Amino acid sequence: MKTTQNNQENLSLRVVNNVENPHFPYRVLLYYCFTPIENPEKFKEEHHLFCIKLGLRGRIIVADEGLNGTVCGTLEACQIYMDILKNDTRFEGFKDIDFKIDASETNTFSKINVRLKKEIVHAGIPHIKPYHGTGTHLSPQQFKDLKDDEDVIILDVRSDYEHNLGHFKNAITLDMENFRDFPEKIKELEKYKDKKVLTYCTGGIKCEKASALLLKEGFAAVYQLHGGIIKYGKEVGGEDFDGKCYVFDERVAIDVNEINPTLVSMCYVCKQRSDYMVNCANPKCNRHTTICKPCLEKMDGACSQECKEHPKKREYQAEGKGMYKKNLNGYNPYIGWKADKIISKNER
Repeated sequence: MKTTQNNQENLSLRVVNNVENPHFPYRVLLYYCFTPIENPEKFKEEHHLFCIKLGLRGRIIVADEGLNGTVCGTLEACQIYMDILKNDTRFEGFKDIDFKIDASETNTFSKINVRLKKEIVHAGIPHIKPYHGTGTHLSPQQFKDLKDDEDVIILDVRSDYEHNLGHFKNAITLDMENFRDFPEKIKELEKYKDKKVLTYCTGGIKCEKASALLLKEGFAAVYQLHGGIIKYGKEVGGEDFDGKCYVFDERVAIDVNEINPTLVSMCYVCKQRSDYMVNCANPKCNRHTTICKPCLEKMDGACSQECKEHPKKREYQAEGKGMYKKNLNGYNPYIGWKADKIISKNER
């Protein structure tokens, strides 16, 4: 979908208005773009340096099929980042990037990580290029208007730990540890080939691959929620999305439903309702699931008695929210970046 000049102006205005609140000086940008990138390794190196100079942190994946990222930085840095990407004429699709923007009190990432991979979302189907054709994009309002029709199924293409935390009412969910399991799950959907299939995910990127593959496998009427759950929450209030939306930064889970919110996820230990996502303190387990705070205290951060008694169990700290970061040893954004010698040579 093309971004009009008015839309760009409204986007900037929204960000400027948010910055008036001194408690939310940071912005989180969620985005992706499927577009051919020649020499992705060179682009990856340039993009890493670009993010370092802007002071952005986050996770970015570069491939010959496009760009996918979640970054966080100051309002000014994020605005520059969006403007530069949209005006990079080397890549046709960049001008239409749809940035999903959230405000944050703090930076939601501890470092910048730019990686080169075969796909910008790992589905194990690098030959499927969404810019050659995907399901019909639905705006959040169109998705909302269509989702309850009798000839429609709503398909969640996310992993278990994501849809267990939150999902649309009556959605079909698949037992997948990772999105790369999706191609093997399509055979379970054969009975829905005569239905309209409405796919959704967090920000839209998984639906690009999933809907393209469904079309290739003979599903005739395939649609996708443009901008994903995040955009659905922002534009139509998140109605009928039960639970919270899993996000891939230090916020972990966010609210999207302002109309009829409910809690659907359960504590892995006591089976009571909880939306508190953690990792098991036993690094050999490291189960990523919901565990309520009382059980975390009782189990010392572990998901089971066996994990609690494991000799290598990590020390549980309540303020750490059940997440165990690697020791950064004083963050250096240049570590792991192959072009550091080029920088010193060019900036002498």
